[in-house]
Amino acid sequence: MWTELTSSMSRRDALQRLSAGFGAIGFSGMLGAAPRQQITPRAKRVIFLFMNGGPSHIDTFDPKPALKKHEGQQPSGKLYKAPKTSGFMSSPLRFEKRGQSGIEVSESLPRLGSVIDDCCVIRSMHTNVPNHEPALLMMNTGNIQPIRPSLGSWVLYGLGSENENLPGFVVLRPTPNIVVGPALWSNSFLPAEYQATGVITSDMAVDKLVANVRNSELSLPVQRRQLDLVQRLNGIHAARREHDSALESQIKAMETAYRMQTAASEAFDISKEPPKMREMYGDTPFGRSCLLARRLAESGVRFISVYYTSSNNQPWDTHSDHYKRHPDLCADSDQASAALISDLKQRGLLDDTLVVWTGEFGRTPYAQENQDKNKKTDLMKRGRDHHHTAFSTLLAGGGIRGGLAYGTSDELGMNAEDNPVHVHDLHATILHQLGLDHEKLTYRYAGRDFRLTDVFGKVVTDILA
Repeated sequence: MWTELTSSMSRRDALQRLSAGFGAIGFSGMLGAAPRQQITPRAKRVIFLFMNGGPSHIDTFDPKPALKKHEGQQPSGKLYKAPKTSGFMSSPLRFEKRGQSGIEVSESLPRLGSVIDDCCVIRSMHTNVPNHEPALLMMNTGNIQPIRPSLGSWVLYGLGSENENLPGFVVLRPTPNIVVGPALWSNSFLPAEYQATGVITSDMAVDKLVANVRNSELSLPVQRRQLDLVQRLNGIHAARREHDSALESQIKAMETAYRMQTAASEAFDISKEPPKMREMYGDTPFGRSCLLARRLAESGVRFISVYYTSSNNQPWDTHSDHYKRHPDLCADSDQASAALISDLKQRGLLDDTLVVWTGEFGRTPYAQENQDKNKKTDLMKRGRDHHHTAFSTLLAGGGIRGGLAYGTSDELGMNAEDNPVHVHDLHATILHQLGLDHEKLTYRYAGRDFRLTDVFGKVVTDILA
């Protein structure tokens, strides 16, 4: 009996199975059997529009007229970088009350202003650090180091896929040169089936978006017979290795890859969209990616991340020439983001699709030091530095209250003041809207239970419809 039992398992496997108090249920828990919904869900899927580089909150969704009064004055305090600043710098952009809700939105975002009644603007966001790499990781994984699963992987682990013919988690990015890169959408210690499928959207031809999705030599029936044979062998192999998550993930991946040959050709092909629809989103890398995101959401992809980079590969990191670059960045993002929200609403998808528009942090209410050290340098040439103690995030759909401006930063936009919302709180709220309790969505690894929000986070109930 002992020889038969141990012939197909390691010593560690045997100890895990036979140790007192650690039976099959405990072992299954250690492997992290995926939980399902624990709360009545309001959303089925998420489209995460990530403004890589950090948009300026005081030039988008958080007007600060008091900055005009303090123009050029040197800030003070531990968070400020004086004397490496030209002093406080007000926004030259006009803010207007938009929609029936009257939320003030910058003139640089006219289209998002037109759909603001469907949106909630959180003006009191804050995060841990003002450096790109750790802040990017925090917003995407809930941790400042590249060691944790991404938000999308946690969602897929918690809910599974809506469409077995497509990946459940897709990342769209126009260039491979995203700061930090794959760690932002990694499954980390979660099983491999929860890893994102990364897609470079610089060329929207289907065979380029999903390379090698079709077998050039074998027909689908022949492939099916081969796959059935391999899967039978895998089944025999798996039966001798109970709860081998790596093997189970590989089996699922092979099945998904086979089915994607037909499903991906349909879902990833934006050329099937009418010309007016493509024009509405805009013929830019971000516009095409947002249109593709809508198609994927419509096809049952659970989590879609769209990383922003402008048409000339510029992020929102405006350390110089801020007021030359900011309007261009806004115009591109504004058109596609608003088109996505409007399109989802017209199709009846916004109610159960949560759209998130955010960067990793905001930008300083004061100007960076001019390179020529001349404080009178043209306003258009000045820049804004990274800023983590106050920034703005926009949410739409998925059971979030529209027409709401939630929380405030102080009068200069320096610190989150009323109803501060940390990134952990944002993550807890996203999971809640999907029907997942952020405190119960755990995975046991290295001897302890991990979760997206670590030991932090609270659901922001005031913004729920």
